[in-house]
Amino acid sequence: MVDNAPKTADLVLFGDVITMDDERPRAQAVAVREGRIAAVGDDDAVIPLIGPTTVTVDMGRACVLPGFVEAHGHPLYSALLLGEPVVDIRPVTVADAAQVVEAVRKAVDEHPDGALVNGWDPLLQRGLPEPTREWLNSVAPDTSLVILHNSGHVAFFNDVAARQAGLARDAPDPEGGSFGREKSGELNGTAFEAPAVMAVAGKVLDGAMTRLPELLSAECARMNAAGITTSSEMAFDPKLRSALTAFSRSGELTTRLRLYEMSNPQRASEVSPGVGNDLVRQVGIKIWADGSPWVGNAANSFPYIDSEVTRAMGLAGTRGKANYTEDEILEISRPYFENGWQIAAHANGDDAITLVLDAWERMLADTPRDDHRLRLEHVGAMTSDQFRRATELGVTCSMFVDHLYYWGDVLVDDLFGSERGARWAAAGSAIAMGQRISFHNDAPVTPTNPLRNIADAVTRRTRSGRVLGPDERIGVLEALRAETINSAWHLHSDDVIGAIKPGMHADFVVLSSNPLFVEPDEIADLRVLATIMEGRTVFGKLR
Repeated sequence: MVDNAPKTADLVLFGDVITMDDERPRAQAVAVREGRIAAVGDDDAVIPLIGPTTVTVDMGRACVLPGFVEAHGHPLYSALLLGEPVVDIRPVTVADAAQVVEAVRKAVDEHPDGALVNGWDPLLQRGLPEPTREWLNSVAPDTSLVILHNSGHVAFFNDVAARQAGLARDAPDPEGGSFGREKSGELNGTAFEAPAVMAVAGKVLDGAMTRLPELLSAECARMNAAGITTSSEMAFDPKLRSALTAFSRSGELTTRLRLYEMSNPQRASEVSPGVGNDLVRQVGIKIWADGSPWVGNAANSFPYIDSEVTRAMGLAGTRGKANYTEDEILEISRPYFENGWQIAAHANGDDAITLVLDAWERMLADTPRDDHRLRLEHVGAMTSDQFRRATELGVTCSMFVDHLYYWGDVLVDDLFGSERGARWAAAGSAIAMGQRISFHNDAPVTPTNPLRNIADAVTRRTRSGRVLGPDERIGVLEALRAETINSAWHLHSDDVIGAIKPGMHADFVVLSSNPLFVEPDEIADLRVLATIMEGRTVFGKLR
C-alpha cells in the first residue's frame, strides 16, 4: 500500500506573517519540514501537516518575516576586529575623545608585542589629537601601534609598526592603496585603502585568524541577535578558505555567508564562480573605486565645503581622488567578468560612480551577459541620472543608508553643505529610477542593525532629530524589501532565501510587532524576539 498522506511538519508558526512574496504578501501560518518551508497561507494550509511530533507556536502579536540579509557585510573581518587582541574604540563603543586616547594608551601598555586599535573617528569623537607619526611614536616609543580609522580606509602607524611590517622609509605603494609621505618621500605613518592598511595591520590580524571559529561564532551571534540569517563577506581573503570550510562543516555556523573575494594582481581566483553550497558560497569579486567621505578620499565632482572641520582635516576645497582610472577599472573587471564572476565596486563619490559605469559600459558592450547583477556599493553621492544609467546597464546598487543616522549632521554642517549632504543615500531617487536597492551596515563601521536601516530610509532622521532630504524617504514595505528579498537577489540567492514561500530555506526573524503598523520612528526600537535558520532557533525563543 502506498502512503499518500503528506509528511508532517517539524514546526508550524501561527500569526502575522510578512512573506515578501509578491504572489502572497501576507499569511497567517507557515509550516517547516526538514529545514525548508513546507506550506504558507491560512490555518487550513498548514493544519494537515500537523502531526504528533510537530511543534506548534501561536506568535500572538509578534510578526514573522524572512530572515534579514546583510547585502554588504564583513563578518570575517568584524569577527577579527571585535575580538582579542584588537581593541575596540569605535564611536558606538567609546564616544568621548579623552576616553579614546586613554584606551589607546592602555592598549599599548597591555599589548607589548603590538597594539592594534580599531574605530578612530574624529568626526564623531570630537577633540581627538591628530594621529601624526610623532604623536604615535610618543604614545608607543617601543611598541608597535596601529590605529584603524572607523571607516576601514585609513590606518595610522608608528615607526616600530613600520619596521615590524618590513616597510622601508621609501616603500612603494601597493596596487589599489598608498602610503602618506613627508615632503622628502618618507612614510609619514598613514596607510590608505586595504592593500596598504593590511600591510601594517596584517600581522596582528593573522595571529587572530588562528581563533577564527571562536571569533566567527561570536560575530554570528551578534548578527543573529539583529535578525540576520545571511550575510555577504565583501573582502574575502582566500587564505581563510580552509578554516572557513572546516567551520562550516562543524554545524556551528549560524549565518549563511556569500563571499566576494578581493581582486588581486593576477585577476583570477583559485575557485570558480558559485563554488560552495547554500550555507557558504563564493559569488563575486570586490574592487574599491574610491575611499571614504570621512577621510577625504571619496571621489566627488563637488568639493568639501570650507568649515572648521574640513580646514582641520586639510580637506576644504578638495574633491577626493579615485583609486583607479577608468581604464584601470576596466582592466581589473574584464578578466573576472569574462570568467563568469559578479563584480561589486565600492564607490561613494559621484565621480567614482561615473568611472565605474563608464568602464562597465565598455565591458558589457564587448562581453554582454544577461542578469549579470554588477553591483555598486554605498553610493552615497549617486545622482538620479546615475541611478537611471545604472538601471539601463543592469547595474544594481546597495546603499549604506545608516550614514544618515550616524553622520547625517556631519554631512550637511561640516563636509558637503545642505544641497549635497541632505540627499546623501538617495533611496527615493534610486527606486524612482528603477533600482532594486538593498541596504547594509558595512560592519564593523556601524553595528549590523537592519531595523535601524529600515527606520533610516523611512524617516531619514539623524541622531540630532533632523530630517534630511524628506523627498528621498521611502515606504516601509520598500525598506523591508531592501533588507530581505532584494538583498538576497543582490547575492544571487533569491531562489533559496529572502522570502517565505514553499521550497525556500526556513530562515525567519520574529519581531515584537509588525513594522508596517507602527509609527516610523518606532521601527528601530522593535525587538528581535527570535531568529530561525533552517527551522532551528539560533537566537531568542519562540515562546
